[in-house]
Amino acid sequence: MSAATALLACTGLLCGCEEGSEQKTDVASPAEQAKNSQAKADPAKTDAIKIGVIATMTGPLASLGEEAMRGVDLAFDELGGAIPGKKIVLVKESSDATPNVARDAARKLLEQEKVDFIVGPLSGDEGLAVRDLAKSHPERVFINGSAAAQDITLRDQAPNFYRFSPDGAQWMTGVGSYAFKEKGYKRVATLAEDYSYPYTLVGGFMAEFCHVGGRVPKKLWVPLGTKDYSSVISSLPKDIDAIYVALGGADALTFLKQYKQFGGKAPLIGGSSTVDQMVLDSKGDVADHLVGTISGVPIADDNPSETWQAFVKAYRAKFPDGYKFPSGTLYSYYTNMKAALLALKQVNGDLSNGQQKLKDALSKIELDSPNGKVKLDKNRNAISNTYLTVVEKKEDGTLFKRLLQVIPEVNQTMKLPEDEFLKLGSFNRDNPSCP
Repeated sequence: MSAATALLACTGLLCGCEEGSEQKTDVASPAEQAKNSQAKADPAKTDAIKIGVIATMTGPLASLGEEAMRGVDLAFDELGGAIPGKKIVLVKESSDATPNVARDAARKLLEQEKVDFIVGPLSGDEGLAVRDLAKSHPERVFINGSAAAQDITLRDQAPNFYRFSPDGAQWMTGVGSYAFKEKGYKRVATLAEDYSYPYTLVGGFMAEFCHVGGRVPKKLWVPLGTKDYSSVISSLPKDIDAIYVALGGADALTFLKQYKQFGGKAPLIGGSSTVDQMVLDSKGDVADHLVGTISGVPIADDNPSETWQAFVKAYRAKFPDGYKFPSGTLYSYYTNMKAALLALKQVNGDLSNGQQKLKDALSKIELDSPNGKVKLDKNRNAISNTYLTVVEKKEDGTLFKRLLQVIPEVNQTMKLPEDEFLKLGSFNRDNPSCP
């Protein structure tokens, strides 16, 4: 059996951002903050635990950064800001979706703010940069935000980097098979931003789609922040059944607007970021072209589970000016921050001996998240449910992701044995290929 064949057999589906200004959320009182400031030079002696948080608050993904911080705040509200004898202080730092700025933000948190550990960053290339920085700070814990590039944890791992949210390929499990078998899409072009996270999304989709007989005659890559898609749209092949689009934030909205203006008719298959709530909630009718779009996502808006419904209720109560449903970015930051706080409580805030007790606790946690149980594999990457969804429109005009199928306990190798999956190679601009 080939690697691709094994991949599909195992899924079970073949058979059936400029560095921004610093923000601080201080849980401690002003007097305690002054004491903590004096103890900066020796954080082990302070009665506060400082958690640095990095999110993309400027640049083309800035709207996602706001949701990231909301996710952090939701987890903090749920689990509280203290453990016996210690306060927990959040120190928030901005990036701009570029690896250099994310790395500088992490260094500032570690070296100037003297944080004990870091949660973040948001975007794929940022995640690779922070993972590499983690290797030079083995005494500190690094926990992901929402960065979903596959190789952050699958290849060249940092033993002190933990990710409780899946990568983009995990979310795509089942989408390629469904597109080919149920939707009848045989030839699909892809359009995605030119960096590691979209490579992961496109690779995860194509790994299945190509095997079942689908063809991808053209792959188009654009920089983050692209403003003019006219040449991209005009270069799309005419004989395609659909377009797989992996654009996020403002990029997705810009493309959808221009695709509509050009009279584009081909149906879309969505990367997770393209059907994210900030896109679906956009003003006007730009996002209406997404109605009928299938995708794989970490959360389904109409998931009937009590845990998910309670999470939606808590989100709306705390952020009445937020989106109709929590975004995937918010879910990821919430889940990673919740894991951090739970682990801290389990070890009673003991960060001695290179934070070894915290590292051990994080490795063993089985987390109750809004989308079900989450646990880590040997590479410290999430194993969790993913959701096959389709965008639909309610009578009041709200766009939402309707649940088609729950795919339980998807691991980073999409349920294929790791040695077989690794033979597929790292997903990039050229791999996979099935023209």
